[in-house]
Amino acid sequence: MAFMSEVNTSFSHYMDDEYEKLFRRMNPPRVVIDNESSKNATVIRVDSANKHGILLEVVQVLTDLNLIITKAYISSDGGWFMDVFNVTDQHGNKVTDEAMLDYIRKSLGPESCFLSVRSVGVKQSMEYTTIELLGTDRPGLLSEVSAVLTNLKCNIVNGEIWTHNTRAASIMHVNDEETGVAINDLEKLTLVKELLCNVLCGGNRNRGVRTEVTDEVTHTERRLHQMMFADRDYERAYDNNNSNSNSNIGFVDEKQRPNVNVVHWSDKDYSAVTIKSKDRPKLLFDTVCTLTDMQYVVFHANIDAEGPEAYQEYYIRHIDGSPVKSDAERQRVMQCLEAAIERRASEDLKLELCTDDRVGLLSDVTRIFRENSLTVTRAEVSTKGGKAVNTFYVRGTSGCPVDSKTIESIRQTIGDSILKVKGVPSELKQPVQDSPTRFLFSGLFKSKSFANFGLVRSYS
Repeated sequence: MAFMSEVNTSFSHYMDDEYEKLFRRMNPPRVVIDNESSKNATVIRVDSANKHGILLEVVQVLTDLNLIITKAYISSDGGWFMDVFNVTDQHGNKVTDEAMLDYIRKSLGPESCFLSVRSVGVKQSMEYTTIELLGTDRPGLLSEVSAVLTNLKCNIVNGEIWTHNTRAASIMHVNDEETGVAINDLEKLTLVKELLCNVLCGGNRNRGVRTEVTDEVTHTERRLHQMMFADRDYERAYDNNNSNSNSNIGFVDEKQRPNVNVVHWSDKDYSAVTIKSKDRPKLLFDTVCTLTDMQYVVFHANIDAEGPEAYQEYYIRHIDGSPVKSDAERQRVMQCLEAAIERRASEDLKLELCTDDRVGLLSDVTRIFRENSLTVTRAEVSTKGGKAVNTFYVRGTSGCPVDSKTIESIRQTIGDSILKVKGVPSELKQPVQDSPTRFLFSGLFKSKSFANFGLVRSYS
């Protein structure tokens, strides 16, 4: 009887899946892009058959194009889903590039595959190997990780590093320095994993570490959210036994914390989630990503981010059809949404580095930061066309703001044309006087044999 029950269940799931596929084929998604009805934004409307996660998939496409969502209206009651987004480019202008508009139509319209596989976002890559790292944050951690990879002749192609609530998560795409493709040597992969695990275990507050090496590719930012959510970084645990101010690395200033509230809306049996926070790019993606991965369905939503403050309102139920049931669940939803917003938020000093790419570049840059008592709280690393474009958010290792003299000293070492300071008072942006010291270190920085000067720590 148990066997027949399993057969009936499998058959039922199969029929449901086939019905869903048929429904989608009969009701393909429709995308309308309007540059006339709004004075200040491009209006994108998406109508589609409904399924769990579809809102995240649409938002992901728009944010991956670096579009700014200023307003949105979402409705997905029943079997149909409708989204309306007001978007601009990063300069606040309407989107008029026909190539980008065509890409949006193809990515979200009938020709797309986002209804079936985009939410998974996994594929094999022959170009690089993906490394996922999770551990306790501490000053110099990124420097040590990148030094290990450089010493093992692994080139960091791109990657992203987040820190929050004393925890650090990173996804790096690396290839073999000798072959220029994904690492295929199993012994080398084992050694990479072992040494990186040793580095992650080096913190004094070791709450557990995780190192994964794979040839699969995931959507980096969504995966980072999933890693930190699974690590329970939303639980605010202050280390009472450690008075060192480094224990606060990754915290957002209390004044900058988002205001999140969850209440039960009895008339429709929804739970209403309201969020007020400082606006920034990709804010909507971060909150929708977290609600989706917590298995909540957004039935209606209103988003307004036209000013410096963003307001988000969601009407949700759990995937099982129930609203938020208890005060404990309510508190957890609030904590998780706060954490999702804070992971990417930063009031730290932003540094942008642009120079010719080479093996060991990230190791050398982060070593200089560490030697000048800076810690990296978030970083984005990318290479394209032989150029490295890296963004770092830094603060003092004691948690204090960075001194202007320290920044100018670092820029002299690296080269003020290579390292730019963003979003800070004008005195930090002024060019410094050339000096013999600057030319000496700048020459070393451009050298492809930096390790020969003993600047890369050996882990062999």
